[in-house]
Amino acid sequence: MSIETMAALLDDAATGAKAIPQLTLGHELDVDGAYAVQEALIARRLDRGQRLVGIKMGLTSRAKMAQVGVHEVIWGRLTDAMRVPDGGRLALDGFIHPRIEPEVAFLLGEGGIAAVAPALEIIDSRYADFQFTHPDVVADNTSGAAFVIGAWQPVPAGLDNLGVLLEVDGKVVQAGSTAAILGDPRRALDEGRALTARYGVALEPGWIFLAGAATAAVPLTPGAHVRATVEGLGTTSVVAS
Repeated sequence: MSIETMAALLDDAATGAKAIPQLTLGHELDVDGAYAVQEALIARRLDRGQRLVGIKMGLTSRAKMAQVGVHEVIWGRLTDAMRVPDGGRLALDGFIHPRIEPEVAFLLGEGGIAAVAPALEIIDSRYADFQFTHPDVVADNTSGAAFVIGAWQPVPAGLDNLGVLLEVDGKVVQAGSTAAILGDPRRALDEGRALTARYGVALEPGWIFLAGAATAAVPLTPGAHVRATVEGLGTTSVVAS
């Protein structure tokens, strides 16, 4: 099966909100090939008028690695169509089995981090039963589906041990620390620069960079009001509908 055919399968699964079997069940696909599929997948979105606005890291915490059974940091792409306004509504009928997790976001500047914010990422594997191998999840744009960014803040002196809470309908469902993100979210940025460079992608000023989840993801259901709080950075929220 060609790179373009695999990208089309994933694209159709996302736009039609219908799960497909893992690509690796019937076809050989290594990690380099998977990133080629991801690039072709995002190219289809760009051809439909979407814009590339950033990069997201995946599996930067032990909790997430354990949750999905993949044990290497990965990266994906963010487009403008994936962004949901802070406090806005997210219609779930366009997703297959969405989950949500708290993150730290960076606004990239010239040569560094211009600002930082609390964030939420909605992940939604396009594979049946949320099961996949390392190449599968890379090809699927690291399960990226949507994201929410809180108010941008000046970069604090330290980001390595800030408390993180994830609340659903006012109840804390996950608690963690930014230390779960490779020990310090800024290390995720270093990893991101190195990993994307392998595939000819340079991080650009003005882009959003999602450093990765501080806790495991939780299922997202209609009517849920979800809020993430990052100590010293504030909150961000979304309402599922």
